[in-house]
Amino acid sequence: MSDAFDYFRAYAVRALCKARAMPRGKMKHLQLVAGRIYNLLKKEAAYGPNVQHLVDFRAAQKLEASLDRRPSERSGGRLAPAAPQSSDREAS
Repeated sequence: MSDAFDYFRAYAVRALCKARAMPRGKMKHLQLVAGRIYNLLKKEAAYGPNVQHLVDFRAAQKLEASLDRRPSERSGGRLAPAAPQSSDREAS
């Protein structure tokens, strides 16, 4: 077996166990989705080396990282303040 298979299996088990401990809701559903992605990547890695699955792996990690952040740390969809425009330019 390849190392990728073992790593994806470990990520899948961790993500699914974490989801089982969560209360019902959107966050639990998203955590389950991340676990399913890891499981699919595990099955794909079992057949042979494939570099293309790294993009999916990074997307799943990004999803999990966004779930781990506290709600107070999230931007809440607010736009960042605009950068001040320089007064050197004149509108014509």
